[in-house]
This record gives sequence, C-alpha cells and structure tokens, in this order.
Amino acid sequence: MKAVIPAAGLGTRFLPATKAVPKEMLLVHDRPAIQYVVEEGLASGADEVVIVNSHGKQAIEDHFSPDPDLVSLLRNRGKDAYADAVEYVGNLPVSFVYQEEALGLGHAVLCAADETADEPFYVLLGDVLVPNNEMLPAMQAVSDAHGGASVIAVMPVPDEEVDRFGVIAGEEVEPGVWKIEKLVEKPPLEEAPTNLAVFGRYLLTPRVMKLLRDVKPGVGGEIQLTDALDALLREEEMYALVVSPEDGFDTGTRESWLATNNALAS
Repeated sequence: MKAVIPAAGLGTRFLPATKAVPKEMLLVHDRPAIQYVVEEGLASGADEVVIVNSHGKQAIEDHFSPDPDLVSLLRNRGKDAYADAVEYVGNLPVSFVYQEEALGLGHAVLCAADETADEPFYVLLGDVLVPNNEMLPAMQAVSDAHGGASVIAVMPVPDEEVDRFGVIAGEEVEPGVWKIEKLVEKPPLEEAPTNLAVFGRYLLTPRVMKLLRDVKPGVGGEIQLTDALDALLREEEMYALVVSPEDGFDTGTRESWLATNNALAS
C-alpha cells in the first residue's frame, strides 16, 4: 500500500515566507511539517510514501535525500545525534512525482496513479498532522469491517469554518462511524448537510483513480477529489470515521500553525 501526499501547492496563506521555503518545510516543533506526515504513513502500513511535488520545491526532495557528506561532517565533530537524524530522514522510503500545473487536489492525487497501481491507497494532506499515528489504523479497521470500503476522516467544525472544507451527508451506523450518502465541497453554511468536515486523511479503493480521470473542473475551476468520491458513492459504499480535535492538528493557517507549534512544544 502507498501513501500519497499532495505537496505541490503554493502555500499562499503563508506568503511571503513560502516564497522561498515550501510550506511543507516550515518547522513544527522539531521537524518540518511534511516529515510528520511521511512518518505517519509509514507507521500505518504504507510501504512507500509518494509525494506529489512541483519542480519549484526542491527543498522537499533535498530533505528526504541521503547526504553522506553532512553525516560524515557531523560525526567527525562529535554530533552523532544530529548525524543520526539526518541519516534517518534521508533513508525513508519516499519517492516523488510532479504536478506540472496546480489543477486541484483531485488532479494532484491522479498524478500518483502509476505509483499506486491497482490497490487501495492512503491520501494524507500535508497541512494536517497526526503525531500519534493512530488515525489511519483506525480508518483501516473501519474499512476491514465493511468489506474494504473507502474511509475518510471527518471532524466537527464550528459554523464559521464549514465553508473551508468538504462536508459529508449520511447517517451514523455505529458510534463514531457514518455511512456517507453525499459529499459537498466548501458549501455555504446554509447549504451544508452537516458540520462534519473532511479532515485530510483518506483510505481509498483503486476505483477512485479511474474515476478521477473523468472528473471535470468544479469549485474554483479545479479538479476536486470530492467530485470523484461523489462518483464513487454511486458504485461503492463509503464510510467516515469521526475524529476529535485532540486527534490531530490543522496547520493550514498561520494561526493554526502557531497553535500546533505551541501544543507540540508543551
């Protein structure tokens, strides 16, 4: 199983900092944000992480590349702990594909189609951190209990934030697990079927990749993953695992990035 991390976005909310430094490489406590996400995928059963990158974000690839010269220099200076950290991250099973044009999350996921082959795969959004690595295994358990169905993580959000996310409609079939009937991308509050917002973690069946090839541009003129999932609902069952704010961190805004740093540092 592969874990796909879309990382080709511009990071506009963090400009001017992200003009030179990719948003995914901003430090969160003791490591770049994307390292948490890579480690989560590998800790949750993925044998490889596929990062969907852009050619302008070489720093991400440099971070996950071996650097024997730096390791040797650090060891010669007696800084073995730093050498171990550099060696560790450079040897993680990470590969890269490229999104040549920013055409939306669905398009970014589709860029990894050849790497996922014909098997289920994870999608992990890079601005959502789950340091305890427990969310994806819980989603896998829900999938296993329902015949290998796709599962997404959802979290209740305040009314004023509903239009930032995709939200679900459906019914609760057991405590904390919903059978999804519909997904709506960034709806106005008055049109939102629930306040259960997609929280940046997906376990998807191979059929999603095939459906993404036929998705037309939607909200914002982009190819939305939500539209492919809506199409999937017409063919397969899909479930949502409700998670709580204590289960993960959204670092997608300056305020939430700062709050995450403070939470993890303490």
